[in-house]
Amino acid sequence: MSAPTHTRPHPAPRGGVDTRLPWWALALPTLAFITLLALILNPSDAQAASADPAFAHFIERAQQLIRQ
Repeated sequence: MSAPTHTRPHPAPRGGVDTRLPWWALALPTLAFITLLALILNPSDAQAASADPAFAHFIERAQQLIRQ
């Protein structure tokens, strides 16, 4: 006994699944990444960096490693 086959009502897209993202789906994470990167590279602008000396030391050490 054979099983019935089901056909699609319309053909599938050529590239597989249609994955179109809205413009903000890439723009907002990029903007957040750039903002956080700017705060890491210049910790004097960040209010919280001056409150905790251990954190400020960590940021300075990370900057030294990046610059080498």
